[in-house]
Amino acid sequence: MKVTTAEFIKNYGALADRALTEAVTITKNGRDRLVVISAEEYARLSRRDRRVVRAEDLTDAEIEAIARSEVPPEHAHLDELLKDWTR
Repeated sequence: MKVTTAEFIKNYGALADRALTEAVTITKNGRDRLVVISAEEYARLSRRDRRVVRAEDLTDAEIEAIARSEVPPEHAHLDELLKDWTR
């Protein structure tokens, strides 16, 4: 759902309640500016942040898991992007 800043201010209560079940995008001058989501959805998205580690800090089990991993068939077309890539 998209609303203007003025609409959001005017209908804050109803739109805040709606943001509990779906994202509400607030626009300004026709451009997306903010997105209001529930605290629960924000927490879920925050948990999805990826962990960054140095390669030398990986455990043997993690290295083995990486070695055994395979690209899912639906992403095989991405290999074409690496065809001419060199280090």
